[in-house]
Amino acid sequence: MAEFYRRTPRTLLHEIPTLERRSMPQILKRFIATIQQLGTPETLIALGETGYSPSMRPRVNSHIHLPPNFSAFETVEQAVALIEAQGVGVVGVSNYYDFTVYGDFAERVDAVKVFPLLGLETIALLGDLVLEGVKINDPGNSGKMYLCGKGVTQFDPMSDEASALMSVVRANDSARMAVMADRLAEVFRGAGLETGLNAEAVKRRVVRRHGCPLETVYLQERHLAQAFQEVLFEKMEEDRRIPLLEKAFGAASKATPQSAVVIQNEIRSHLMKAGKPAFAEDTFVGFDHAYRLILALGGIPSYPTLIDGATPLCKFEESPDRLIAELQARNIHCAEFIPVRNSPELLAKYVKAMRAAGLFVTAGTEHNTLDLIPIEPTCADSVPIPEEIQEIFWEGACVIAAHQYLVLNGLPGFVDSAGSPNPAYQTANERIEAFRRLGAALIAKYRER
Repeated sequence: MAEFYRRTPRTLLHEIPTLERRSMPQILKRFIATIQQLGTPETLIALGETGYSPSMRPRVNSHIHLPPNFSAFETVEQAVALIEAQGVGVVGVSNYYDFTVYGDFAERVDAVKVFPLLGLETIALLGDLVLEGVKINDPGNSGKMYLCGKGVTQFDPMSDEASALMSVVRANDSARMAVMADRLAEVFRGAGLETGLNAEAVKRRVVRRHGCPLETVYLQERHLAQAFQEVLFEKMEEDRRIPLLEKAFGAASKATPQSAVVIQNEIRSHLMKAGKPAFAEDTFVGFDHAYRLILALGGIPSYPTLIDGATPLCKFEESPDRLIAELQARNIHCAEFIPVRNSPELLAKYVKAMRAAGLFVTAGTEHNTLDLIPIEPTCADSVPIPEEIQEIFWEGACVIAAHQYLVLNGLPGFVDSAGSPNPAYQTANERIEAFRRLGAALIAKYRER
């Protein structure tokens, strides 16, 4: 890897502008300053080739959501305090549609020597699979694909391409949430509760809860469900809540009058899903649009894998071989799991098959519900992740760290702007191993400061 950068004319290290001279993400100033102090790319690449890495493998979580996304955390400060208290050394954020919070996150984890991985999550609709009735990684909707980007850095300022792509995503999503908010208000009004809620009112509640700027809030279904549950609790005595909900649902409720989270989930399932009274047709962009957005932000496209988080398995994921073929056909070189959904046996089967096929693999927890589960991922029912699988997840985190670092230095990352793998390596395994070595050295130096 070091030799590649020494011998490739367009990426000779002495010809690359320094970080100070390049237009870099403004909200990452402190993080950029920190990694500058760790050494030049040539120095760290060479250090990685010696096997330099943390003396003990850090605990890793490559995917959480921070407010103002719907999150288990009230604030970034709370999230980082829990990350530090639980001894997690590498943490990735995968927010939807706005990254302003990443500056605060990077500064806070810098102070406690937790290495940040920066990403995003988005949603695409694959029209051919909608027509075929194929469920991908959303068990409730055919053709709907969640897609993540790993190691994004080019978001402040965004390029013209990224800005145009993101504007479409934001506008479509905001329009759909506004329709759903109005329809929810109508349903509750018909059941006897005037909520006074619309999309803007829900946004203002998010701002009050998390102390974030209004313009950084992009609503999710969970935001709407929480807001309507809160108004129900504010305006209705306990003995009137369930009867009103059942009138709104047109079905029995399994909630108790005090169970806020259960009621939020029932609002979503009874009112907001396809065929329900507050549902609005999906306005998600196509796969190519979502894929290009991730690349325009400097990231690596990554597929969030559900497997037995759904019963039965989604058809797209029904076997490792089929899933791997689908991802390779779409030029996706990374997969991610949320293991708390999965049995250790099935998780291991899919992860090992993906890694053997030349994909790198990561894991996270999302923390996109109100449940404050542990930061370090586990399998379902708190069963530990098998050791060999934890090693693969650590490798994946190192690859992201190395990609992020190289792109911030103006050098080629794991994939290029078209999503094609870095051409310096003859095989996927060589590429993953080289990026693992650099990422491990980078994380070790960062944590040893």
